Amino acid sequence: MIDFKTAVSLFNADNIGELAESNEGLRFLKLRSLSRKDQMEALAKEFGINISGTKSRELLSILFDAKISDKDIDSFIRVAYHQEREERRLAEDGLLSELYKVNAFDWGGLHQNSLEKTIVDNYVKKIRSYDVLESAIDGELHNSLRSYVLASWYNHWSSIIIEDVFKDHKNVLPAVGLIKKIDFFVKDRPFDLKVTYLPEGYIKDARKEDNKKPELTLLRKIAKELKIAFNIDAADSFLLQDIWRKLDDHPSPVAKELISDIASSRISILMKAIAQPDVLVKWLYENQGIRRFDASNRLFLVLVDKDMFFDSWKLKRARPLIAENVNSYLDNISDNPGVAMTFNWEGKEYKAVSDIVFVTK
Repeated sequence: MIDFKTAVSLFNADNIGELAESNEGLRFLKLRSLSRKDQMEALAKEFGINISGTKSRELLSILFDAKISDKDIDSFIRVAYHQEREERRLAEDGLLSELYKVNAFDWGGLHQNSLEKTIVDNYVKKIRSYDVLESAIDGELHNSLRSYVLASWYNHWSSIIIEDVFKDHKNVLPAVGLIKKIDFFVKDRPFDLKVTYLPEGYIKDARKEDNKKPELTLLRKIAKELKIAFNIDAADSFLLQDIWRKLDDHPSPVAKELISDIASSRISILMKAIAQPDVLVKWLYENQGIRRFDASNRLFLVLVDKDMFFDSWKLKRARPLIAENVNSYLDNISDNPGVAMTFNWEGKEYKAVSDIVFVTK
């Protein structure tokens, strides 16, 4: 049996999975998801708990030990969610229309997790001339920031819409406040939702495992043979798309054959991932960036446009398609969702419970 002090200790140590395995730990996490003071006060008032003179930081402890059933806590959370959800529901169709105005998804060369560092390293510390700096700000930095803001805006609002698709389902209990590494509970198991695409790194590793040359190596070779111009100094991620699209539009049979072969290989990799999702899930855990590493329970939503993989970002706004796949998954979920797994990260072994939902077009 876990007491409040132990629950706090486990939570602060990021042992969310261990917490969720006990009724008391699960109770703590659900109450902790009511992170706002007004929500906790409303819960206390509804069940006649006297909290007069209680400090904000003591509310969670009082509610944890109070005689409120777990069922009543669930009901309160659902009501609180639906109250705040109604405002978003009324604006959802209009928001989706706005998201469809975005024609390109580009971070502008600015790194999402270190925007300030990117600007300081590439402009503040690199440029010595005031006039050159002014020119760089008005030209490249202005355009880069515009792209960055648009990409961030698109990501933010499309992610909220996708989260609501999950949270609206009867088998899901929403986390109505901010709680680290938990977006919702599926059949009482906490999950952090991660929306992603079939990673280029995963595709590269899968080709290597099949003894196939990297896609970019093959694309560069044919582009040179056909005298198709490309910027050799550009990042690999940009070059892959740039040369792919140029060869896809080229009338040469050689170009068409290569694009067809690479596209077919990608579909095979995708189908294998769908048939053996645990392999992709483990790869996603083991290839996290250091800034965002954690071993929380994750539910991955993988979006793939099979006609043009690089346009998969557009599926984040394809709500009906996402809802169809997500609801089908949740309708058939077991009482013990997810799969227990182990993975290695920087020489250490971790455990998590995870699952994956594919949405393909």
